[in-house]
Amino acid sequence: MNRRSFLCRTALLLATHLAAPRSFAADATPPAAEGQPFSREWLQEEARRLGAAEYRPPAAIPRQLVDLTPERYRQIRFRADHALWHDQDLAFRLRFFHLGRRYAQPVAIHQVVDGRSHPVRFSPAMFDYGPNRFEPPVPDTLGFAGFRVHYRTDFERDMAAFLGASYFRAVGWQMQYGISARGLGIDTVFPGREEFPLFTAFWIEKPGPEQADLTVHALLDSPSVAGAYRFVIRPGRTTLMDVEASLYPRKKVRQLGLAPLTSMYHHGENDRRAADDFRPEVHDSDGLALVRGNGERLWRPLANPAGFRVTTYLDENPRAFGLLQRDRAFRNYQDDRTYYDQRPNLWVEPQGNWGVGAVGLVEIPTDNEDFDNIVAFWSPAESPEPGRELSLAYRLSWGSEVPDTQSTVGRVIATRVGRGLHRQPDSNAHQFVVDFAGGPLDLLAKNAEVEPVITASRGRIEGATAYLVDELPAWRAAFDLRRDGGDPVELRCYLRLKTGALTETWTYLWAPPG
Repeated sequence: MNRRSFLCRTALLLATHLAAPRSFAADATPPAAEGQPFSREWLQEEARRLGAAEYRPPAAIPRQLVDLTPERYRQIRFRADHALWHDQDLAFRLRFFHLGRRYAQPVAIHQVVDGRSHPVRFSPAMFDYGPNRFEPPVPDTLGFAGFRVHYRTDFERDMAAFLGASYFRAVGWQMQYGISARGLGIDTVFPGREEFPLFTAFWIEKPGPEQADLTVHALLDSPSVAGAYRFVIRPGRTTLMDVEASLYPRKKVRQLGLAPLTSMYHHGENDRRAADDFRPEVHDSDGLALVRGNGERLWRPLANPAGFRVTTYLDENPRAFGLLQRDRAFRNYQDDRTYYDQRPNLWVEPQGNWGVGAVGLVEIPTDNEDFDNIVAFWSPAESPEPGRELSLAYRLSWGSEVPDTQSTVGRVIATRVGRGLHRQPDSNAHQFVVDFAGGPLDLLAKNAEVEPVITASRGRIEGATAYLVDELPAWRAAFDLRRDGGDPVELRCYLRLKTGALTETWTYLWAPPG
């Protein structure tokens, strides 16, 4: 699996951990004894106890592994014949990642058989080191960086992976990685102050012979929060993960990010700021979709801004949100190596009421498509107090056919911004073109009296119109914004027929050039 480097700040955080060695057993009741009873309740109690104790950083790994070049690290490959359950007639197999470079945090891995935990022991014999030679040799006590999940439809290609801090990701039927998720985000909206919690140990339940889902438990730890997680993974055309988390804060957190998603947006049809590239678009996701508690649907196109920026959407008991790749046409990317047109969507559906809070969107400027610069998450209005448990559950859907595609209203399919055609030079006016398709729009007559409803936080809207573009086919809303000053402008637009809304609401934060 070609894993994109996660946020550079992750590497910096992991590097700081190398200064204070410890073993897993030093901060938890030893969980890895042969045949020790295991249950979710035990793990919750362990996380609760951990959250009440002083935080201690993870163990150090040999410096020679941290100093590996990218090429040397890639030369270390796991041997398929050492995969967990490789010699058994089961639907799943597990392969493991070697520690090295930015993956410098050892994680303990166990399999759970009939309710009892058994450690998965690291051995250098599990890996082909290629031309690498280490002196002193890699120790048998090293541990793993993470693991990948293989499913019976194709045991050579992995369909999910847990690697680095609390990051994990999965694929749908197209078997293309892209967007990632995290266990927890802390202070993501404060540049330079973000805290990256770590999954320090995993317990994987051995599936039965006919079982088509896999249950993974994880222990999370950080200076601010400890937690117990359970993931039930169901591979399919759309891969589903049912997630349950119990969090135990050590201290008050200023901004808690629940169900955080991490993606990449470099340039696209609406934002060409960094587009010195033969490819028209480069991104893993092109927009943030939300279904608010009142049923309203929003679509926010992503951008690669000139500076760090945060947008929040206040809500109560959100129904769903996600970072999506709606544009699925190869011609719009022209990338025959990384295939951005096949990158999966990731859709979050809260289970139960999440209360009052906001969906947050962080956009970070980047000139490198290997940098994940987009983060979305749910942030509760009140962070839990130290010593109090916060429990939540949600479903993650990975793939091109997530539940968002089942919307009964028209959806935004493209956003374009620029000077427009046949326009006299006017530095204070910009044209916006938003295309909608699907839902009731497909049933409208060409001469239907469709009206665009447009609002702007500042400036003046001019020349607003809506019409059918046969060549797409889609209904297009076009308008000019005459700006007032140089501050960013929040725009909203949807289409309606008389008094009834036909589409979701397009929302956009536009920063004037310069």
